[in-house]
This record gives sequence, structure tokens and C-alpha cells, in this order.
Amino acid sequence: MPAGRIKMSKIKEVLRLRFLAGLSNRKIAQCTGVGKSVVSKHVGRAEGLGLDWPKLEKMPEETLEELLYPPTPDASVGDLEVPDWDVVAKELRRKGVTRRLLWEEYKEDQGRRSYSYSRYCELYGAWKGGIEPVMRFEHVAGEKCFVDYAGQTLSVVDPTTGEVRQAEVFVATLGASNHTFVDVTWTQRSADFLASHQRAVDFFGGVPLIFVLDNLKSGVTMADRYEPLVNRSYEDLLSHLNAVAIPGRARKPRDKAKVENGVLQAERWVLAPLRNRTLIGLQEARTAVLERLEKLNARPFQKMAGSRLSVFAELEQPALQAVPKERWVPAEWKEVKVHIDYHVEIDKYFFSVPYRLIGAELDAKITPTLVEIFQKGQPVTTHRREGQRYSTKPEHMPSSHREHLKWSPPRVVAKAKKIGVHVAELVDRLMSSKKHPEQGYRPCLGIVRLAERWGEDRLDAACRRAVTFSAYSYKSVKTILEKGLDRVSEGDGEAPSPVEHCNIRGQRAYEEGGRSC
Repeated sequence: MPAGRIKMSKIKEVLRLRFLAGLSNRKIAQCTGVGKSVVSKHVGRAEGLGLDWPKLEKMPEETLEELLYPPTPDASVGDLEVPDWDVVAKELRRKGVTRRLLWEEYKEDQGRRSYSYSRYCELYGAWKGGIEPVMRFEHVAGEKCFVDYAGQTLSVVDPTTGEVRQAEVFVATLGASNHTFVDVTWTQRSADFLASHQRAVDFFGGVPLIFVLDNLKSGVTMADRYEPLVNRSYEDLLSHLNAVAIPGRARKPRDKAKVENGVLQAERWVLAPLRNRTLIGLQEARTAVLERLEKLNARPFQKMAGSRLSVFAELEQPALQAVPKERWVPAEWKEVKVHIDYHVEIDKYFFSVPYRLIGAELDAKITPTLVEIFQKGQPVTTHRREGQRYSTKPEHMPSSHREHLKWSPPRVVAKAKKIGVHVAELVDRLMSSKKHPEQGYRPCLGIVRLAERWGEDRLDAACRRAVTFSAYSYKSVKTILEKGLDRVSEGDGEAPSPVEHCNIRGQRAYEEGGRSC
């Protein structure tokens, strides 16, 4: 069964990394989890259309999809000339030679018997796919930062409970200088994981292009050897930092050898010296770790001149990207479905969207203060999180619902007065009992509409009885009507005792203060 078409939001991210960040197709495939041949195909199509990032950034996803997937007639490939891939691979080793250049030469030579550029790249990628060269990693300054959690934890006293807890240790190591950062958090959950990244870039004073990580659940939603899926919140942070993530392959420690060594050094020179020290709270623990970390980074290399700190200051720090001036606000992404009442549910709170989207699948970006809702990458609406269970914008409603919304507390009371004075009194008291009168709007409407079934006289009598017993609710009035209690007068005489017996005194025995036993 063929795979479904990739979402346009993912394709847009591929093109951003190519045209804006200038990454290779291989690195883009690793960052986005999209197959390398698919990356090549879409980059080739975009280049063939003369697109660049300024055009793509403002282009709606529907328009981009129409450009990249135009309807094409079936074509026969029997007469097309297959390039000599051995020659192509040999030419690509020459400095300055690119696939695009070789394809243009091939097209000029073969004319109409040549493949398109995207197909040319796909076939070359398939031919080359079986080759797995063993590489020696040479890290470019400012390019990569390797992150992981240490297997060893740090004992920290929780100041709120006095309990000794085991804190997690986050380690980040830069590729070219081995300059290392260590952070302490209570958990490895996403919020702590992302916060550690922010503290890492603040410590380095700059942002690397790529973060290489193990398949941590905090950063990778779905681990896969070929197409790992990065957590949406992690992607959001990296997009803010203008960086990307490359999850390491399972059972391939060489992919993250730098941080493996960084973890080892942190355990030896940072955690071990703190083993007998009582640390109270995370802030004190982080301060103690940074003191030990300063000594680790300043230690001279054994087999080469300088130290982590000196190489970092001379070579790597100038190559890092600047830290964004605006602080990133933690955000959670969630797929939501629009309910029949044109609201989406987020953490048991409900936020409105235009009613025409009922039944649609949308994306919600959730921050501590805002909820932003998107459809296929395009913004739909924004709501402030103010603690209200329902947040509804009038412009999202159908016209009939907007008319319904025009009902106000005075209008409800006026409607109740036309039925009876006791109905008006009950409605007024019910609304007054609420912190906000609008909270009593729906039950008051329900009380008024009981007249349609039971009649205005009976409803007025029922409301009179409800007021007498301070039962200010729709259910109380409805129960009175259903049980016929509105026809029972509160001033009726005493009811006869169900059983006459010498041991039953009755009400009159207590009128004069009762009698002794």
C-alpha cells in the first residue's frame, strides 16, 4: 500500500532548512524525519519553479501544494537514458561539482531522453543507498551540540518537603571544542528538557546549528532508524533558536560519542566531588555544579594544547549563532477536533472557532497565557487563557446563536414578570445568588420555559413555593411541578397521625413546652 502524501507543513520545513539554513539534503532528512529521496524531490521541484524562502514563507499551504503536485499525464520511461552512476559518484567527489550541474550536463547531452532533476536525484539516491561508508567525524565549529542525560543522578534536598530526591543530570557538549554544560532538573520530562536547552545556550552565549540527541522521549515522539519523529514542542523551541535536531541512531554510539565522553567527564569531575555535599534545592545544586564545571572546562587537554575553555573562546564561540533577544515561551502542541458546538477542548476548557469548521481536525499551540489554533499551518484564532471554562467569540457563532446571546439578565427578568410576580422574584434571586449574573442565565431560561408545559399559573405557584423554601434552582421548580406540590398550600392544617397510639404524643403535646416522661 503506498504511503500517504506528506503534510505541507513538513514540506515547508524541509524547504526552510534548505533555502534559509542552507543544510544538505541528508541533514534535512535527518532533522525532519523525511526520506532523503523525498527531500531531494521537493527541493528539486521548488528550485525548478524558481521559488525561494521569502516567497515560500508567505505562501499558503494550499497554493504550495498546487505548485508542487500539478496534475501530469502518464509518461512512458522506456526510452529514457539511465546515467552511469559510477561516473556521477566519481564526479561528485570533485570540489564544486554538484548534482544540479551534473544533471544539467546530462540533460543537455540526452535531450528529451533525460529524467527530470527530482527523478535523477531519486535514482541516484536509490543506487547509492546500499553503500554505508565508515566515517571519521570532523566537527565544524559552531555546527553541532550533543545532548543527553547522565546515567548517574544527584542527591538534592527538596526544600518544600525536606525529602532527599534524586535529580536528573542533563549534559550538553559542543562538537568542535568539547566545551561542556551540565544542568540539574527533577525530571527528564519535556518541560525540564526544553528548559535545560535554554540554560545551555545562555551558558554558551550562542546557538549551534544542530542539536544531536539520543532517542529521548522528551525530544523524540517516535524513534525510528530512518525517519524519527521529533516532538512538536521541541521543534518549536529549535525553530525559535534557528536550529534543528538530529536524533542519533539506535545502537550507534558513534553518532553521539562526544556527549558520551562529556557524560563520563561530568560524572568524574562534577558529580563525584559533590557526592558528600548536602545540596538544598535545585538552585543551590546548579550553582555547585557550575563551580565544578568551570574547573572541568579549564582542565588542559592531555594530548593537545589548550583546554575546552580556550578552544571554545578562540574557535567555537565566534561561530555560534546569536541567542534570540526574545525569550522563548514554552508551548505544547495538540491535535484537536472541533465539536458540534464549534468549540475545541483543551485541558477541560473550551475555546471557540468559526462554526464552519465543525468536525475539522486542527492544531492547537498552548502556552501558559494563550491558545493559538491553526488549520494546515494557517492561523484560525487566538484565545487568552483567563480561567473561564468557555471562551467564545461572537464572530464564531451562527447568526441564530448571536441573536440568542443578546438575551441579558434584565430581559430574562422582564420575561419572567409577564408570567407572574413569583416567577420574577425567583429569577431575580437566582441571578443574585451567582457571582456573575450570566451564570444564572441558562437555568432562568429553563424556568421561564416550564410555562410552555405546565402553564403560567402553575409555574407561578411553583416559584412561590420554591421561594418560601429558598430553593433557587431550575431542578427544584421542575420537581415541584412534577410532584404537584405547587397545588399544596403551605398554610394547610396539620396532617393526622398515620397511627393512633398511646405512645405517640403528636404536635399538640409540645405546644406548651411538652410534658415530662
